[in-house]
Amino acid sequence: MGYVPRKQATPETYAELGFKCGLEIHQQLNTAQKMFCRCPAGLYQHDGEYDQEVIRHMRPTLSELGEYDGTALMEFKTRKNIIYRIKSETACTYDFDDTPPFPLNREALAQGLEIALLLKTNIVGEFHITRKQYLDGSIPTGFQRTGIIGIEGEIPLSQKKVRIIQLSIEEDACREVSDKGHWRIYTTDRLGMPLIEMVTYPEMLTPDEAAEAGHYLQYLARSSGKVRTGIGAGRQDVNVSITGGTRVEIKGVAHIKWIPELTHNEAFRQKALLEIKDTLHKNIPNLDAWEVSSTELNRELLKNLPTGKRVPDDTKIIAVNLPRFDGILSFFTQPGQTFADELSQRLKVIACLDQPNMVDSERAVDEPLREVFRKAAGQLGASDADSQVVIWGPAEDMPEAIATIDERCRLALQGVPNETRKAFDDGTTIFERVLPGPDRMYPDTDSAPIPIEEDLIQECRKRLAVPVDQRMAQLKDWGVPIDTYDFIFRNNLMPLIEKLVEECGLPPIYSACLFGHTVKNIEGKGGARKKYDYARVYELCHFVVSKSLDKDIIKHLLSLVHMHQELDMPSILTISDYKSFTEEEVIEKIPDLQKRFALGGARSDQTAEIDWLMGQLRIVAVGNVSLNKLRTFVEEAVHHG
Repeated sequence: MGYVPRKQATPETYAELGFKCGLEIHQQLNTAQKMFCRCPAGLYQHDGEYDQEVIRHMRPTLSELGEYDGTALMEFKTRKNIIYRIKSETACTYDFDDTPPFPLNREALAQGLEIALLLKTNIVGEFHITRKQYLDGSIPTGFQRTGIIGIEGEIPLSQKKVRIIQLSIEEDACREVSDKGHWRIYTTDRLGMPLIEMVTYPEMLTPDEAAEAGHYLQYLARSSGKVRTGIGAGRQDVNVSITGGTRVEIKGVAHIKWIPELTHNEAFRQKALLEIKDTLHKNIPNLDAWEVSSTELNRELLKNLPTGKRVPDDTKIIAVNLPRFDGILSFFTQPGQTFADELSQRLKVIACLDQPNMVDSERAVDEPLREVFRKAAGQLGASDADSQVVIWGPAEDMPEAIATIDERCRLALQGVPNETRKAFDDGTTIFERVLPGPDRMYPDTDSAPIPIEEDLIQECRKRLAVPVDQRMAQLKDWGVPIDTYDFIFRNNLMPLIEKLVEECGLPPIYSACLFGHTVKNIEGKGGARKKYDYARVYELCHFVVSKSLDKDIIKHLLSLVHMHQELDMPSILTISDYKSFTEEEVIEKIPDLQKRFALGGARSDQTAEIDWLMGQLRIVAVGNVSLNKLRTFVEEAVHHG
C-alpha cells in the first residue's frame, strides 16, 4: 500500500497500517498566581517588551540510576546559548533556580482535582512533586516540576470509551521567540503558570477518533470553568505508531482540527521509513560494516550551492558518501518531503546549521549542482549504488554535522526512530528532538508530599460541572444543530445558554444558535474586539425581555454590543435607531406600502411583493413585532388583494 490521501482513507486503511494514537492535552489553569511562586499568572509581554536579559548554557545531569537522558545529551550537543527576556512583573528569582520553590499553589491543586474528578480518575492519596529534565532551554532551571493527581479514568466517544492514564499538574515553560544557529531566545511571561496534562492510552485507532477524543478532553477541561482560553493557553501533543514502527510524539499541535491530517501523515511517514529499512537491508550485504565517508570540497564550489545568504569566511563544504543509498534520499516520506529532509532537519536542530544547509545527489537537476556532485563522487571514490550529500557551515560545526548524518542513516537501517516532531498546519511535521525517556524524571527534594484529604475531594465534587456527554445529550434533545456544538463547548457556553432559557424564557434552540451561529459569525469577522464578551449576550437578552421587546431585535443588536463594549444596553438600543411602534401601527403601514409597490411598476409576482414589503417593514418591526408573525399579516394582505 502506497501513500493514500486522507480523504480516500477508510478505517480499513488504518487497520492495515496498525494505526494507534494517544493524546497529551495541556491546558493552563486560571489561577491568580503561578504554581511555585507568587508572581501573577496570565500577564503576557509583547515582543520587545522586557526589562533585562539573562543568558544560560544547559548541561545534563545524571539520573538516580547514574544515566543520562538521550534528549538531554542531544540538546547538550547543540551548544546553544539560551537568552531569556525577562519582564520583572512576571518573573522572580524562583524562575531561575536562585530561590527554592514556594509552597504549591493550592488553588491550582483544587482546580486540577476538579478536572481529575470529571475524568473519573482515581485520586492519589498524596501529591508527589517530581522533576522532569528539559535541556532545550524552555525552563531556565533545566527541569519542570510536575505531579500526578489522578490515574486510570475514562472518557466516552461516540463509538467507544477511551481510558485515561493520568492527569498531572505541572508548571508551564517559556515562550520561544526565535531559534537561529547557536542562539535561542525565550520570554518568561508564561513560565511557571500552572497547567494540567491529560494523558490517554493509545486507544484511538483512526485519526478521526483521535480528533474526537481531543475535542472531548478540551470540552471537559473548559466545562470546569477553571482553565484559561485563547492563543497558547491550550496545546496538544499527539503520539502515533503503526505496526513495526514506534511511538513518535508530535508536539505543538495548536488546534485539534490539525490532528487528523497530522496523524494520518505520520502513520504513512512511518510506513515509508519501514519500506526504506527493507530496501537498505536488501541493498547492504553487511549492515555492521556500513559506514559513511566524507571529504572537504573546494570553497570555490560555494557559488554552485543554494546557500541563500552571505557565507562567512570560515564556512566549510563537506561531501558525505552514503554507501548503497541510491534512491533512498529521494524516497517520499510525507507530502512535500523526502528522506533527505529527515537529514536536513536534524542538521538544523543538532548541528545548528540554518537551512538551507544541504543538497543531495538524487535531486541535483541543474548543471552547477551536478558539477559539485561529480567532484564529490570522484574525491569520495563513490560507486553508482551510493548517494552523496553536500553540507556547508561553520568549520566548528562540521564534525557534529557529519556525525548527525551518520547517526540518522544508521537509524534508517533500524526503521522508525523514537523522536519528537514539530507540527505544522499543513499536516506535515519536522524533527524537533530525540524522544525523552524515563531517565529524565527524578524526585524533587525541595518539595514534601502533600496529602489529598477526603474533605477536599468531597468539596470539589460539589462544584463539578455537568459532564460533557450529558450536555451533548441535552443539546440533542433540544434539537440544536450539531454544527453549533464545537463553538458552544469550546467556549463553555452551556451555563449561559441555560440562563437564557431559564431566566429569559428564550427557546433552547434559539438560545444555542444565538451563540453557535450568530455570535460565532460576528466573532469570526473581527470587529471592535476579536473575542466576544459572552456575558454581554446574556445582559442583552435580559434587557430585551425586561423591556418586552420582540426577541428578533437581539440578533440585530449583537454586533453593536460586540463593537461597543463600554456602552450599557439602553445606550446600545439608542444608537441602533430603534423606534417604538405598537403591533397595530406596524400593520397599518401595509396598505400604503402595497400602493407604492404597485405604482413602482414592479411585476405582479406575489412572492416578490411579499419580500419587498417585509424589507420595507423590517426597520420598524424589529423589536416591536415578531418577523414571522408580521410575514403572516403581509401574506394575508397580498393574497386577499
